[in-house]
Amino acid sequence: MRKTVILITGVNGEIGHGLVRSLHKEGVTNLIGVDLNMPDEYVQERTQDCLVGNILDKNLLERINAQYEIEAIYHMAALLSTRAEFSPVIAHEVNVDGTLNLLDLAMEQAQSRGKPVKFFFPSSIAVYGLPSLSEKSEAGAIHEDDYRYPQTMYGCNKLYCESLGDYYGYYYKRLSATDSKGLVDFRAIRFPGIISAQTLPAGGTSDYAPEMIHAAAKGEHYDCFVREDATIPFMTMTDAILAIELLMAAPQNTLTQTVYNIKAFNPSAGEFFTKLKEYFPEADVKFVINDNRQSIIDSWPADVNDDQARQDWGWSAIHDLDKAFSDYLIPEIRSRYEHS
Repeated sequence: MRKTVILITGVNGEIGHGLVRSLHKEGVTNLIGVDLNMPDEYVQERTQDCLVGNILDKNLLERINAQYEIEAIYHMAALLSTRAEFSPVIAHEVNVDGTLNLLDLAMEQAQSRGKPVKFFFPSSIAVYGLPSLSEKSEAGAIHEDDYRYPQTMYGCNKLYCESLGDYYGYYYKRLSATDSKGLVDFRAIRFPGIISAQTLPAGGTSDYAPEMIHAAAKGEHYDCFVREDATIPFMTMTDAILAIELLMAAPQNTLTQTVYNIKAFNPSAGEFFTKLKEYFPEADVKFVINDNRQSIIDSWPADVNDDQARQDWGWSAIHDLDKAFSDYLIPEIRSRYEHS
């Protein structure tokens, strides 16, 4: 008999780490992880197995398919936005071909199990592309169907993979005699910038906010690469994990769409720095604009509408900006550097 498991790809990354932490606390013990590097001890101790390998390696996925019965896949492995701009072809291979491989694995598993496999995909506000700052200002909180004209390879990858998820969920081999509709239960969240207290930023374009706070906690100077008025939505890692768990726990018949916006707070970079100085008055931040990275931030929305997530699966963030600092970021990040 194959063991029934939950598969997490990119298990050693920021969200993968957070998922392992949260699921283990809830008593979920049948986790297996895949990452390019051997995950740290924390992850190893809380998973049944950790496989070192590449999601582009079909032999690896075939071994997983043969050894395990998979009830859910959390597909976190990706090449993030900044790195993707330097290596767009590699980004496409990892972010699109890798996702296609995992969707294929989910379909094979669902067909052999005779019941759906849940598939979580972390999308991004990078799928949006606003043409100008004036239109960004006028647009306000944008809905899921608005402004889907990404200006980065990462955004293009994410938007296309959302469509792949829809295809595998609803239209897979629709000319075949076998009906596969619903066998892959694909669910996605378009995340804003995510700020983690536990792990260091890993190459996202929105990482100026967490980089700012980690530098202040270490007493280091930080050059912020965007303008003080640069504004996009953010949330804490705690809320990101909460959102994933809420969406994945929701009965399928309560969901009216496969892809959802969520948000928590959306300060400008300057407002974030002002809040930071309440806790680190000596914080040394200079705004040294990188025009290319700034232009990407300018193309992303200042705010998103998350009404559908609130209605369909009860989404509500724990942390606003004040609570993010007082209850999560400051205590944990201070503790991290005091004991390092």
